[in-house]
Amino acid sequence: MERVLTTLSHNEPDRVPQFLLLTMHGAKELGMNIKEYFSKGENVVEGQLRLQKKYRNDCYYPFFYAPLEIEAFGGEVIYREDGPPNTALPVIRNIEKIFELESPKISESKMLHKVLFAIEKLKQTAQSEVPIIGVVMSPFSLPVMQLGFDKYLEIMHYRKDLFDHLMRVNEEFCVEWGNAQLAAGATAICYFDPVSSSTIIPPDLYFKTGFRIAQQTIARIKGATATHFASGNCLPIANLVPGSGTAVVGVSSMENLANLKEAFKNKLTLLGNLNGIEMRRWTTDEATQNVRNAIEIAAPGGGFILSDNHGEIPFQVSDEVLMAISEAVHEYGVYEETVG
Repeated sequence: MERVLTTLSHNEPDRVPQFLLLTMHGAKELGMNIKEYFSKGENVVEGQLRLQKKYRNDCYYPFFYAPLEIEAFGGEVIYREDGPPNTALPVIRNIEKIFELESPKISESKMLHKVLFAIEKLKQTAQSEVPIIGVVMSPFSLPVMQLGFDKYLEIMHYRKDLFDHLMRVNEEFCVEWGNAQLAAGATAICYFDPVSSSTIIPPDLYFKTGFRIAQQTIARIKGATATHFASGNCLPIANLVPGSGTAVVGVSSMENLANLKEAFKNKLTLLGNLNGIEMRRWTTDEATQNVRNAIEIAAPGGGFILSDNHGEIPFQVSDEVLMAISEAVHEYGVYEETVG
């Protein structure tokens, strides 16, 4: 916790913190398939405890999967044997039904309760020694799973009445869900907002929509937040993102890390930016070199947490590569002035 807080204050701790954002790998540790693993909060607790110890990780990450929130809205989830669960058919198939949509009650969602249970149990173990990262989908990005990309773009551009109502409903849910995780023991909330990235919408549209929605929503979340664009670019909106109220920005491997460091220097802590897709094919030597490169560029002066660029490391990434990443951080991420 001290290491992370020092980094967030843009000072240099003993070494660069590493957030290996592992979700499905807990199933491997317990010898379960992914569906069975996520069926009980106890499984995720044990998985996170083992992963944190194994890789000397600097956080617990009790995130189950992205369509968890869609389940709360009455949707269904499709499970895979080798990848993250995904959303089935959209819960909103007729856009006019958006006016009938209401924010689900967290108290009535068994799936959300599993996450809160996992956070509570991890808090009992972590106390205040290891940060626990909760997750919410931003009100602006959740509609991709609620009604599909095509219909969402339609209402975003042509149906302001529907768009505004959907944002109100989603904001209420996002705030309540984020605060419930904080109350359960989460240290901070990761605010996933890929639709706001410059990869998906232009900066001027972000300023009018995702940025303002983030400002409203983050102001109501009763704890620190980290905004993650889930592999999407953010340099074109680097002048805006700090004004959203977030403390950390998840950055893409598709953008120059040195430019990102300069753009957010003393404003936001960088989280990233190892390419999770490429990571599946890395050798241990490549993993070590990629970690060294990232640390050399972004670690000086603090304000950098080594992580992947998406917010979830693919299931196919081997234990050997993950161990190489961890060992490289512990070897090359030490700040010289703190040694001895």
